[in-house]
This record gives sequence, C-alpha cells and structure tokens, in this order.
Amino acid sequence: MSRFWNRRVRDLHPYVPGEQPKVADLLKLNTNESPYGPSPKVLDAIREAASDDLRLYPDPTATVLRDTIATRFGTTPDRVFVGNGSDEVLAHAFRALFHDDAPVLFSDVTYGFYPVYCGLFEQPFRHIPLNDDFAIDIDAYTGDCGGIIVANPNANTGIALPLEQIETLLKRHPDRTVIIDEAYVDFGAQSAIELTHRYDNLLVVQTLSKSYALAGLRVGFAIGSPELLEGLIRVKDSFNSYPLSRPAQAGAIAAIQDTDWLADITARVVASRDRLVPDLRNLGFQVLPSCANFVLVHHPEHKAGAIAAALRERAILVRHLSTPRIQDWLRISIGTDEACIRLTDALRDILSPRS
Repeated sequence: MSRFWNRRVRDLHPYVPGEQPKVADLLKLNTNESPYGPSPKVLDAIREAASDDLRLYPDPTATVLRDTIATRFGTTPDRVFVGNGSDEVLAHAFRALFHDDAPVLFSDVTYGFYPVYCGLFEQPFRHIPLNDDFAIDIDAYTGDCGGIIVANPNANTGIALPLEQIETLLKRHPDRTVIIDEAYVDFGAQSAIELTHRYDNLLVVQTLSKSYALAGLRVGFAIGSPELLEGLIRVKDSFNSYPLSRPAQAGAIAAIQDTDWLADITARVVASRDRLVPDLRNLGFQVLPSCANFVLVHHPEHKAGAIAAALRERAILVRHLSTPRIQDWLRISIGTDEACIRLTDALRDILSPRS
C-alpha cells in the first residue's frame, strides 16, 4: 500500500479479471469469450478504417454507430449511448443515475464489478440473496433504494429473468433507475429493450464482447430514454469525449449489421451448450439451467478448486470463483464441440477412481 494513494483508492477492492496466460495448446473456458471469430465484414471494416485518417479524432458521438444500433433494435439514435465496452457504460450509469442517499440493490451472486463501482463512487449498496435455486428473487427488491441493477441472464449463474418480472421492478420503483445488464442475452433470454419506450426509468446495457465475438474491440451500448442518456453523456464528456476509436466504430457497425453471422455463431454456441450439459450431468455434476454462453456446475464429491487445478495441469482453464454461496462451483465457458469433448474427456479422467 502506497503512501501516495488517497483514501478512496486504499479502500478499493478491484475486480479480478479472468486469466489470460500464454500457454501452448491452451483451452480457455474461463472468460466467456466467443469460440468463433467475428464476422469477416468486421475485419474488412477495421482494415479500411486503419488509414491515414487515424491522425484525426474519431466522431465523439459515434453518430453512424448509434444510427446502426437504433435501426437494428427498432428505436431512435437519441435513445442510444455507446462506450468503450459495457463496463465503461455501466460505470457511467452508476455515476450518473444511481442516488447515494439509499443503497443500490443487486444480487449477492452476480457480476463482480457492481460492488467495485459502488466502492469507487462511494455508493452504498445492498445484496439481495438469490433463491435456493439461484434464481433472482424479485419480491425481495422492495423498500427505498438508490437504484437497481440486474444482470439478465445473471452473471455467473446464467439463469434468466422473464420480462414480466422486470416490469414488476420498473413499476415498483418508478422514480429510480433500473439497469438491465444484458451481456449474455443473445444466448437464450429475451431482451428488455422493447420496454424502454414504455418505462423512462429503464436502461438496457449490452456488449459486443460475447455474442458478437468482439471482446478485443471493447464496444458496449445502452438504450433508454433521452433523459437517462443525457446523464450518461454528461459523465462521458467530463471523463473522455472520445471513448471509441475509428476502427472500433467501424468494426462495431459492421458487426451490428451482419445479423446472419450473429445468428449463426450464437446458434452454434447454444447447440454446444445443449450437448455439453447432459455430458456434465452424466459425470455427476449439478448444472444450473443456463441462457448464457457458460454453465455453472458443482460436483458433490469433488472440490471445485481441486478440479480447476487438475484441469489447469491439462492446459484447460475454467473459472473457480470465490463468491460466497458459489465458492465450490465452477463456471465453464462454452467452446466449440471439439473443445467441449476435450473438456469432458479431461473431467472423466480427473473424476475416475484411481486403483
């Protein structure tokens, strides 16, 4: 701890990202990246944008990208905000839209960045416990609050929330912002974007990192009422007026437009997930129902940490989380069918009785 740090930094508990090691023949199933590459049209667009124009600043309002997102999701550009990954968009939303006179509400098992943002912005928060089956308990989101954020499907569990339950939250808290973080929505859940035209307190956040296979480009966006977005813009322009580079904007536009590629690679991930789940159950794992590109699993006879370590020895990475209630669970990203076979073969070897 440095004497140069201020009090706020000393008290921070930063988010710990998944490993990105450089290991030969490594199978990465720990950070929920796409097993497939982005659309070839994305690569073409990025190459075209990598021109002499890089000497110029990018469009600070990402006009064409916002127009493209608005067209894709049936809304208008004044209801679209873009940022350097959904993490930045969420950080701006925490800063701009959550009130610090009452706690922000979110699940006890969810995306680990939420409490980090609260610590950074000195925002009080309250964990709402998931049900015994790890589903979000909407009935527990009551009382005064500074705002609500729900990952749907939920981060780390993959369990999705029906739209009618999201509407319940919106109606119950009309004077507080409700953020729906839809990082994994394209793998089996229903987006709440359609509700943004009926509820001015709803902000829906998505990313191009997962289903669009663009984790390395860092592009995220939010859709909501112009009133909410003006708050985000005020924070952005007080922090970084140019969050998206020219290549990032060009690549994101091409990705959003290539709906056939998106449909194809998400369908392949879902099909691999549906094949992997029964294989894991046959190996004795409890597997939560997932609408994401990962599954959360628990083995009643083997410690999660020991399984993760044994997989690592075989150059396979999965995520062993330290979050209370799931500290003996593993989160496994969905890979190609070949990757899933390699995983289950390794697990079969690890779990088999030794003579």
